[in-house]
Amino acid sequence: MPKITVKDHGSFDVPAGKRLVLALEDSGLDVLHRCGGYAKCTTCRVKITKGNPDKMTVAERSRLMEDGLIGEVRLGCQILCDHDMEVELVWQVSTTDYDSPGRKPEDHITPDPEWTDLPR
Repeated sequence: MPKITVKDHGSFDVPAGKRLVLALEDSGLDVLHRCGGYAKCTTCRVKITKGNPDKMTVAERSRLMEDGLIGEVRLGCQILCDHDMEVELVWQVSTTDYDSPGRKPEDHITPDPEWTDLPR
């Protein structure tokens, strides 16, 4: 089982293949996902300080490039937990004006993932 370590929140094991945004939420963290996990809003953004996946979805890449965030953050809704990672949460419900995290993301990555290498 992959181990996810979240800065200032501790570590937890997650089932392999689980979406990072759901792993964070299921561990009790109030992570945002305002668009429901479709790589449209970037509220689920995280900083990966160790164990950054080598691949990303085309949807994530497009959205991060559009917002000038490529190389700075990743979208938790577009990452599968298949190895150990250390992450920092960027936004949480408790640190914003939102009163809820947003619509619950599906168990599988949406939209259907098309994988690409990280930009260099």
